[in-house]
Amino acid sequence: MNDSNSLPTHPLADQARDDASAAGHVYLIGGGIASLAAAAFLIRDADMPGCRITILEALDQPGGSLDGAGSSREGYVVRGGRMLESKYLCTYDLFDSIPTLDGHGSVTKEIFDWNETLRTSSKARLVRDGRREDAPAYGLADTHLLTLGRLSLEPEILLGDSRISDHFEPDFFDTNFWTMWCTTFAFQPWHSAAEFRRYLLRFAHMTSGFNQLHGIMRTVYNQYDSMVRPLRKWLDEHGVAFRANTRVVDLRYDESGELNRVSGIVCEHDKRRVEIPVGAADKVIVTLGSMTAGSSLGGTHRPAVFDHADSSGAWALWKTIAAGRAEFGHPSVFADHVDESKWLSFTATLRDPTLFRLVRDLTGNVPGEGGLITFPQSNWLASIVLPHQPHFIGQPKDVQVFWGYGLFIDRPGNFVGKPMAECTGREIMTELLGHLHIQAEAPRILDDAICIPCLMPFVTSQFLRRKRGDRPQVVPEGWANLAFIGQFCELPNDVVFTVEYSVRSAQTAVYTLLGLNRSAPPVYKGQHDARVVYGAASALRGH
Repeated sequence: MNDSNSLPTHPLADQARDDASAAGHVYLIGGGIASLAAAAFLIRDADMPGCRITILEALDQPGGSLDGAGSSREGYVVRGGRMLESKYLCTYDLFDSIPTLDGHGSVTKEIFDWNETLRTSSKARLVRDGRREDAPAYGLADTHLLTLGRLSLEPEILLGDSRISDHFEPDFFDTNFWTMWCTTFAFQPWHSAAEFRRYLLRFAHMTSGFNQLHGIMRTVYNQYDSMVRPLRKWLDEHGVAFRANTRVVDLRYDESGELNRVSGIVCEHDKRRVEIPVGAADKVIVTLGSMTAGSSLGGTHRPAVFDHADSSGAWALWKTIAAGRAEFGHPSVFADHVDESKWLSFTATLRDPTLFRLVRDLTGNVPGEGGLITFPQSNWLASIVLPHQPHFIGQPKDVQVFWGYGLFIDRPGNFVGKPMAECTGREIMTELLGHLHIQAEAPRILDDAICIPCLMPFVTSQFLRRKRGDRPQVVPEGWANLAFIGQFCELPNDVVFTVEYSVRSAQTAVYTLLGLNRSAPPVYKGQHDARVVYGAASALRGH
């Protein structure tokens, strides 16, 4: 990794040297929400001019997994949306400083105002045999309750790299509780018991309304339009350099001092390999891994193609820099088990309002109010969400967009008889209409729909079994100018697969690397509130 072969200097590094002088420059590797947040914290809390911040991104736009794109003609696509709730203290702290695109207030204020107007309250969290189930009973036996209690109290380190299924009898995974839990958060029985425990504690305050999705918050539009675009606009206005199509492949090191330092960043840009020198006052903040790496899109008449190659290079970079360095974690734990981390989402674009009308009548919820609808009888364990419309800025008034996903994509469907991973968008829609018991109107809906499947090999890689040390510390021990952010660094008590985890890691990295006398807001711990514990226990027992 540290050979002496000289590489050409990247022009942006020359510019950075001129701009930053001895004051130092910060390089952010990866353009997802974690890096965007880190750039904002550098400007807001470290008083760093934006011209001294550079974001290096392999793709052509920022946002990472919080993406949203398309048109009414070609079809819209959101690979997935992360759940929001009121205790995401780091996220709301950040976005309280970011104006909305229309400038009418902060993004945080917009989110809270919006959720006062349209609160999530599902009347059809589960749909069986074409009928809705309002506030389904959890169906937990005493043995299940005892195990949930034990997991909540047992120290995480004692769980090691055990699976959830190592702790429960098989009948636990047939309960309504598990069906709602696994589809809300995308857990599988073979995923990490330690992560499951963290979720039990982190969302204890939401347990009493979990079967109606109370407390789940939404953005006005998809999260790219409502969060990423305003943040990117704010960073642009502050002069942050965003270098697209720049893939980082390695880091150079200086290990001659008391603390190790990153001394260079090796990139591929414009089909050339170049090196960005990292000066004595510079910092490097790396987003590790990617849960949407290797994503492939299908179409209405073609399936998505399975391809776990990572064009962003996020996994390859982590494997390269971690080789022989235990303090950088163990990426293979998360990257080399795609059969345990893959699933498929789909986005449907409609001009005919028939499906939205029928789902509204079935569920009793208007779009944006009900949240996730799961079909427990689905071999794919499929779920859908009908958000408030428009879901995209600029979406025509006569167009509707909804999203769905399946967890068991290798099983044949109940109605189409093919594994979900091999289905076209039209076949996925056919399966969905079957579970909704929509027959007479099905041809009309199918002929109108644009449905785009998205196969994601690594999407729940952050939930895979892990032990202490597999995820590195935000600032690894022995390093002076390096930090790790995103879903694959270690933040005690908080939970991965959330925007909050990415933002908290960014805030922690900035404050620690720059030696600021500040700290991220503490993780909310409802399990220490007697009222929360009582409410959760009563709900789980069905009282």
